[in-house]
This record gives sequence, structure tokens and C-alpha cells, in this order.
Amino acid sequence: MAHKDLQLVLTAEQAFIHNFNAKENFAFEDSALFSALSNSYLPLLNMLGRLERDRIPCKLGLVLSSTLCTLLAHRSTKKKYVAWLDSMVQLGEEELERNKGDEAVLRNVKDCLLQIQQNKTDFLETYSEDILQAFKGFAERGYLELIPTAATYSYLPHYRDLKEVLNAQIDVGLHAHRSFFGETGEGFFIPYLGWTENLDGILRSYGINYTVVDTRSVLFCKDPPETGIYSPVRTKKSLVIFARDFDTPDDIRGNTADGQDGYMAAPAYRCELRDIGYELSERKLRSILNTHSSRLQTGYKYYANAVTSEEKPVPYDAEAAARQVQLDAEDFYQKKLHKLEQAELLLDGKDNVLTCVIPIQLLGSSWHEGIAWLEAVIRLTAAEGKMQLSFCKDHLDRQFSLPKITPYPCSAEGAGYGENLLDSSNSWMTDCIRIASERMIDLTERFPAETGIKARILNLGAKEVLLAQSALWQQMLYDGILPEYTRRAFSSCIRNFNQVFDSLASNTVSTEWLCNLEKEDNIFPWLSYKVFSKKK
Repeated sequence: MAHKDLQLVLTAEQAFIHNFNAKENFAFEDSALFSALSNSYLPLLNMLGRLERDRIPCKLGLVLSSTLCTLLAHRSTKKKYVAWLDSMVQLGEEELERNKGDEAVLRNVKDCLLQIQQNKTDFLETYSEDILQAFKGFAERGYLELIPTAATYSYLPHYRDLKEVLNAQIDVGLHAHRSFFGETGEGFFIPYLGWTENLDGILRSYGINYTVVDTRSVLFCKDPPETGIYSPVRTKKSLVIFARDFDTPDDIRGNTADGQDGYMAAPAYRCELRDIGYELSERKLRSILNTHSSRLQTGYKYYANAVTSEEKPVPYDAEAAARQVQLDAEDFYQKKLHKLEQAELLLDGKDNVLTCVIPIQLLGSSWHEGIAWLEAVIRLTAAEGKMQLSFCKDHLDRQFSLPKITPYPCSAEGAGYGENLLDSSNSWMTDCIRIASERMIDLTERFPAETGIKARILNLGAKEVLLAQSALWQQMLYDGILPEYTRRAFSSCIRNFNQVFDSLASNTVSTEWLCNLEKEDNIFPWLSYKVFSKKK
């Protein structure tokens, strides 16, 4: 009987949104990271711990961006996260008093408070404040395949004519992954699955053996394989290609304009849009708004997606949600198994594989029950035995005998071509960063072997260019997420690089400015500006 393999790849990325000001417990900009920590990363680690304890076979791919890893590893982030949890515990105690007359809501207040207290215990005691080391441990024990990605999650097709930029993003991404986890593995995750011409040659030059692309990259190419997306193929440079399952994200979030047909929209699940941080008066939120006036998520959410016939909210029922999780896990399992069984028939009984890419924010931050659903899928897969979970790296034994294709240039972003990353709201960013990138490449030609203070200036310039190249800025601006902060952060990167450029032109520099900026933007401390040099 043919092997039917299901590959689940979780992706986690984070723009370099930071405020390392020791005078503040936490800033509004920190709340997105802290929410992801509480709702996605810690629950994922706890899930892996339960599977390991119960000896349930599990193989998951996990992509952790370099900027996210830098933020998670920084001591200031750890300190502020604990302070944030303490603030939420205090708020929960106030909520117990405020809702003592409503038994259904009070039950949910207690559950939310208990979860926050458990998060603090897990973070401080179970994982000793080192989330990355915990993920590394599960990778070493065979539960995770940690997959590197581009340095700052840049949309690589924007730089298809600037090979030096592609080299820099890949080189620094691999180096950063190695610095956090000790090795780079076999693969490389292309941000937004944005494939561009000749990218395979660059990836192979760094020893990368596989990547994942959008479905259209395989099905729309001039030489589509007979196996479709159900078997790995390779490029002309023998880079192994896995095509993602097009339906998986829509299974979770829905594919209609209002997203009402995905799992996460089920009436029994908790409504993530109704957070008391957005609904209560500022007076009642004084324990968390004492240092800033911006509204933020608190984690205290008491209602389900369902509403009564009078359009009134229905209190969340955790037991009903748990039953719905099992139903949705069964539905997902059967859908993917059916695809693999149909592929087996068409492939005359040959082994087949289905690769499902899932943004981790869908599991926890956007869908409270998402990690529980993932665990149910894994347990069901192990119990049924009709298909098995596998890593991408498990399928490299035929790397040099697979059918060859020339992938079609497209991505998983927008309508397939990343058009939301280059529209009227953010195209000005691309203009700025293209100029800065070209200037950085030119600087490496003019100063090929600098040392001392001049090398530090050039290294800083390279760092600012890499940060500006992050497509997460364009995505956030397009989606309307923190637009003022996004403009300010991106403009700061460009302004800092321009000052580096002017300082080198005039041969003068403020060492105080240099030291302060090196301390503030402390990502990639080992970076050499020569990553932007032209390869000979």
C-alpha cells in the first residue's frame, strides 16, 4: 500500500516592533507579541509536551522568523511580558468583582484568569523564560522541523533584479537561524511563498535542498508534473519543491468575504473580537491603561460567536467548544485523507504527500481553540493510521531523480501575485527601499574591506536596509495595522541609513549616535555589511 503523508507547516513571523525602554512596563506595540506568546507559542509548546508525554507520534514543520526570534530572546521582552501578565492578573481580579452577579460570565472570567496565571507559570518555570530553547528541544527530539526563512521576511520578487539583496536576505536568514538553533537544516521557507525566476540557483548555492511554493507555481508552469501537487518535484538546479495545499487556510478562516464558512467562525467558538480591552470604559481599565491611553487586547473574552434571536451575545461555553473542536478536526482529517486517497488512485498506487501551510496566528490569536484543534488532528491521524505526518526533509531521498519543472512566478499573498504589497497605500515604501538597497550595494563596492569605526557604520547601514526590506511593513500598512507606528518605524530605518550614507560621504560620524542606534536596533549583532557585496 502506498504511503500517504500529511505535512503540516506552521509559519510565525513578526515585524521588528520593539520598545526596549526600561522605564516602561510595556508599550502598546508590545501587545501583539505578548498576545501571540499567550495564545499561540506557549499553547503550542504545551501541546507538544502532552503529545510527548502520551507518546503520540508528531512531526510538524515550524518557521520562526529572525525578527521574531530576536524579540523573544531579548531580556527586555521577557521582563515586560511578565509585567504584562501581572497587569492582566490584576485586571482579572477586578473583573471577578465586577461580574460576580452573572454566573455564566463569571465562569469565563475565572477561566481567563486561570489561563493567564498558568501562562506566567509556564513561561517562568516550565520554560525558564527561554521559548526558543524549548522549541529547539522538541526539534532535537524529533517533534519539530525548524525551517529558516529570509532575514526580515522580505518579499523576494521585489528584488528579482538585485541579486545582492536576495543573497543578503538568504545569507543573514540562515546565519540568524543557526545562531538561535545551532543548525540550518535542509530547507528554506520563502516569505509569502513568493517565487521568482532563478531563485533556485541562489538557494542551492547556500546548500538548501527544498522549499515550499504556492499551488499555482507548480500547476501554472510550462511543464506541469503529472503528479500535480501530490508529489515533490525539483527545479533545473535540483531544488526540491513542495506545493502547498490551496484549501488549508480557507478551511480555517473561510474563503468568503465575511469569513463565515471556516472552522473558526463556528457559533460555539469564542468570539475573539469581543475583548473587554475594547469595550469597557477607561476608568474600569485603569490597571492596564495607567501608562498609555491606547486600547489593547487583554485576553478577557466572555462570549461565543453565536448570538440570540434578539442579536444578544451568548456566553462562551468551553465544553461546547471542545465538542466542536473534535467535529472540525474530524472534518479536516477526512478532507485531507480523501485528497490523498484520490491522488493514490490517479498515481497508480504511488506514494503521495500533501503539504499544508498554516499561519500560526490563525491558531490561538485569531482562533482561541486553534491549538486544541491542531492537537485533535494530530491525535486522530495517529489513531487512524491511514495517513501519517512527515517532515519535508523526509522526502529528499529522490532529490536528483524527481521530475524537473520551472516554477511559475507567483505567491500566496494577495490574489496570487503579492499585489497588496505594492499598491497605492505602500508603493512609496518600495521606492524608498529600492534606492537604499542600490546604495548599500554601491557602498560595499566603494568600501570592500573596512575595519574599525567605518566598518561599524557600514554594518549599521546594512542592518537598517535589511529592516526596511521587511514586507511586513507593507502588509501592515495595507491591512491598517498600527499605520502610524508602521510609517514611523519604516521611515526611521530609511532615515538612519541615509545618515550612514551621508556620514560616509562626508567622512564624519557621531559616535554617540552610532552607539545609541546599535543598542536600539540590536538585531543581527554579528552582521557584516559585506553580505551585500557582489559575488565574484
